[in-house]
Amino acid sequence: MKKLMALALIPLMISSHSFARDTVQSYSIDEALSVEKIKSSLGSDIKFYFGDQPHPSVVENFGEFKTNKKTNAFGKSDKKACQWVFLSALLALKQRAIKEGGNAVINIKSNYKGNLSSSNDSFKCGAGAVMAGAALVGDVVKIQE
Repeated sequence: MKKLMALALIPLMISSHSFARDTVQSYSIDEALSVEKIKSSLGSDIKFYFGDQPHPSVVENFGEFKTNKKTNAFGKSDKKACQWVFLSALLALKQRAIKEGGNAVINIKSNYKGNLSSSNDSFKCGAGAVMAGAALVGDVVKIQE
């Protein structure tokens, strides 16, 4: 009887381990921003500049702001879930820019689990069996138009 119970617990232990997965990868910013749903959701009223991408002169700086977003990843590929949560993080930065009176967010970096990484081309995202997360930090500014 004890052997039978032990055998019955093995799948539970294995499945709980699979839910704990947290695969952190880099994904293309350009590829994510080219997804039609992402492009249309962001609009064009707030500009985003990643890493040290060149941008017009800053007229006013409203400060550095952080996002930390999670999304349901169940049944989605890591890439799709990460692109979706990247959109959520950018929308949070966009809303902050609007609230502060800015028209751009510059120096955007990934801030996954407190580890800053700056890139002009990619963002970091962690994906598991049921959740995906992305955290961004950037400076909300008003740039010359």
